[in-house]
Amino acid sequence: MKKAAKFALIKTIPIFLGYIFLGIAFGLLLQKSGLSVFWAFLISTLVYAGSMQFALVGILTGGLSYVTTAVMTLFINSRHAFYGLTFIERFKEMRKSYPYMVFSLTDETYSLLCSMARPSDFTDREWKAATFFTAFFDQCYWIAGSVLGALMGELITFDTTGIDFAMTALFVVICADQWKAAKTHIPAVTGFICGALFLVLIRSSNFILPALAAAVAMLLFLRRTVEQKMEED
Repeated sequence: MKKAAKFALIKTIPIFLGYIFLGIAFGLLLQKSGLSVFWAFLISTLVYAGSMQFALVGILTGGLSYVTTAVMTLFINSRHAFYGLTFIERFKEMRKSYPYMVFSLTDETYSLLCSMARPSDFTDREWKAATFFTAFFDQCYWIAGSVLGALMGELITFDTTGIDFAMTALFVVICADQWKAAKTHIPAVTGFICGALFLVLIRSSNFILPALAAAVAMLLFLRRTVEQKMEED
């Protein structure tokens, strides 16, 4: 399993750089809200949803109802339902790791798993292990950053303005890597067009879910074309 762990460790370096800084930002905000390092560790371990965790800081200190919290969580993380469709069969083959893989499928982990190519010398067991370690290491980075941020917040006063841009930068790097490696750019172009269209039409953060639904519908319609392109040398 050392080979699989080493492979995953190298592949997750970009995630490490993004998650450490974003985790620190979350930890700082949490500590500034009056919550301890313990809460930073607990939330990052059990919730593990970047955007929802940032929203949770306000929820925990604002006294919102359980119903409101549940609805906000559903809307903020509803896009993950689309992510899971891609890996249903692959995760099922991992058996005992299946529940954790479903839980740990964040935006960045999903993007990385989509772009990862199986090395020719990897056995099925090693490839499954590499997939698991990829998700596991990503969460470890996030937990470490969150705890570190909360600890730093207790000792030093920080201005966190702009630090959340690390997430955007991380997505750009992963997207560029996928673009270079892909045999067809139809999925990427489809996603971009749907995202831009619904952003113009809806003009709010609520554009994500309908944009994802439209992109999935378009890709299902173009499935044969995409598969033919993928099979071409």
